[in-house]
This record gives sequence, structure tokens and C-alpha cells, in this order.
Amino acid sequence: VQLQAFGGGLVQAGGSLRLSCAASGSIFPINTMGWFRQAPGKERELVATFTSGSSPKYADSVKGRFTISRDYAKNTVYLQMNSLKPEDTAVYSCAAGRSVIQSSSASASAYQYWGRGTQVTVSS
Repeated sequence: VQLQAFGGGLVQAGGSLRLSCAASGSIFPINTMGWFRQAPGKERELVATFTSGSSPKYADSVKGRFTISRDYAKNTVYLQMNSLKPEDTAVYSCAAGRSVIQSSSASASAYQYWGRGTQVTVSS
């Protein structure tokens, strides 16, 4: 499985960005796709995940501002980020997992496939 992410960039606080991540290859067993982020000097953290048949899961810090969605026909997951804050600045990485249990989907270790990160920078 290969993941290719698009959409990072520089935006002012309060602005919006949309990230997309397209999966290709042997994607049939993939049931969960999501986004993690890592800021300088910080641990990688969950942003949002989408497990088939379950409701999306979000980090508390992005609830109400970010929306994850998945287009199964295009094998693509999107992250719409609104009302961006400087503290959202990080490298955002797309992840995909096989047979992930939703209760485990917040853990990066549950994912077998990772795309190259894309930088999101929010200026104040």
C-alpha cells in the first residue's frame, strides 16, 4: 500500500486548508485511514481517524474545527481544517491500517502504512 498526501502549506490564523491522502496498491484489507501530526519537539499525535463502519475520531484540540472524510471510490481520505491556529503548525502524516480496532485507532502503532508528511504552517 502506498499513500500520497497533498495539500499542506502556509496559512494565516483563522484560515483553512484541505489535506488529501490517496491510497494505492493492495488496499482491500485497509479499514482505517487517518491523520497524525508532529510539531517540533513534540510527540506525534492523533489528529483524526476514520474506521469503516464507525464514527470518525478526533483529537480534542481539533474537534469542531477539523473534519475527516473518506471517498471509498477514490481510495482517498480528506482532512478539512478550518479556523486554523498557530498551534496546529506541524508535519501532518497520513496513515492506513489493516483490521484496526476502533478503540486502538488513536495509537500510531495500529497503522502499518504511512505516507510522507506534509508541512502545515499557521502564522499568527
